[in-house]
Amino acid sequence: MPDRSLAFDLHALTARLDRAADRMLQASAGLSYRRFLALVLVGEGAPTQKALAERLGVTEPSTSRMVGVLHEAGLLDVSPDPAGGNRRRLSLTPAGKEQVEACATLLEGGLVGLVSASGVDYERYAQDTRDLVRTFDSAPSPDPEVLP
Repeated sequence: MPDRSLAFDLHALTARLDRAADRMLQASAGLSYRRFLALVLVGEGAPTQKALAERLGVTEPSTSRMVGVLHEAGLLDVSPDPAGGNRRRLSLTPAGKEQVEACATLLEGGLVGLVSASGVDYERYAQDTRDLVRTFDSAPSPDPEVLP
């Protein structure tokens, strides 16, 4: 049996990348990685607070607090949903769009440096990662026969 499984290594890598991204964003933009992800998801089309909570995998109350902070910072516009109810529509402000671009550029540069320093071809790694994400996104649900 190998010392560590690929599943463990992927989890460890993801956790380390998340922590490194959080440190980089906190230091340069005063923004947590989770809040950056929220802005990215709103920009990609998570139009309501409920949709954002689902995409982030957190509760609506947690998302509500995060949305409030991002709105107060001038990065998110929040408005009542025309469909009614308590739903709130979300969109990036111009400052939010600028923040996403700047932070994405910072993170991408850090990742390019890290992958290059490891001796792994960055373009190949990026394509393999996109392929894996696409495969997982298109799978109907995790199959216990495929995933441990």
